[in-house]
Amino acid sequence: QVQLVESGGGSVQAGGSLRLSCTGKTASVYYMAWFRQAPGKQREGVAAISRQGRTDYVDSLKGRFTISQDNAKNILYLQMDSLKPEDTAMYYCAAASSGSWFGVHRPASYNKWGQGTQVTVSS
Repeated sequence: QVQLVESGGGSVQAGGSLRLSCTGKTASVYYMAWFRQAPGKQREGVAAISRQGRTDYVDSLKGRFTISQDNAKNILYLQMDSLKPEDTAMYYCAAASSGSWFGVHRPASYNKWGQGTQVTVSS
C-alpha cells in the first residue's frame, strides 16, 4: 500500500521560496502531482510529472513552480519560488496508478493522496 507523506511546508514572506517533498512513490505509479487547497476553495492542480519525467503545470503557476522527482529515492519535489500570499494553501501530493495524462490536473484522476503540508505566505 502506497503511503504518501508530504513535508517542507511552512511560513515564508512574499518573494521567498520553499521546497516541498513527498515520499512514498513507487515504480508502479503512472504519474504524480501536486495539488493545493485554500480555505473555502476547491482543490486545484499545481503540477504533474509522469514516470518518465514528462511535466505539466497549471498555466498560472508556470515559471514560479518546478516539479521534479528522484526515482532512485522515490521522492517527489515541488520547488516554489517568488511565493505570493495567494499561494497560501494546504499542499497535497497525489499518485495515479493508471489513467490518461490528459487528466493530470483533475483530482479524480488520482487514487492515492498524502495528508498535506501547510504553506503560508505573508505579505
